[in-house]
Amino acid sequence: MTSPLLRGLRGATTCGVDTPEEITAATQELLLTMMERNDLDHDDVVSVIFTTSTDLTSTFPATAARGVGFGDIPLLCASEIAVPGSMPRCVRVLMHVYSTRDRNEIRHVYLRQAQSLRDDLPE
Repeated sequence: MTSPLLRGLRGATTCGVDTPEEITAATQELLLTMMERNDLDHDDVVSVIFTTSTDLTSTFPATAARGVGFGDIPLLCASEIAVPGSMPRCVRVLMHVYSTRDRNEIRHVYLRQAQSLRDDLPE
């Protein structure tokens, strides 16, 4: 069996509105899908960095992450660069995980309107 290596797993999703409930639902859906599609367990996750577009300010995605059991994992939130024409109401994730998958086997996850950010990736 191959020893696990530290890998970066990317994901993004969008929110319909800027409310704590919507950010929480979208973030939790994204994290759970990232874990499922990559056959990850809680102990595989090292840390998670979240960014949000500047129009999402009602809550932290890290708060949503704690709601699905990520409370003992280092979490960091930041604001995305406000590039004109960028995806509105978007939560982006960089998850650092231990995985036995090769780099090209990692399944990055883009949900909702964020699918258009990386339409080159398989679902």
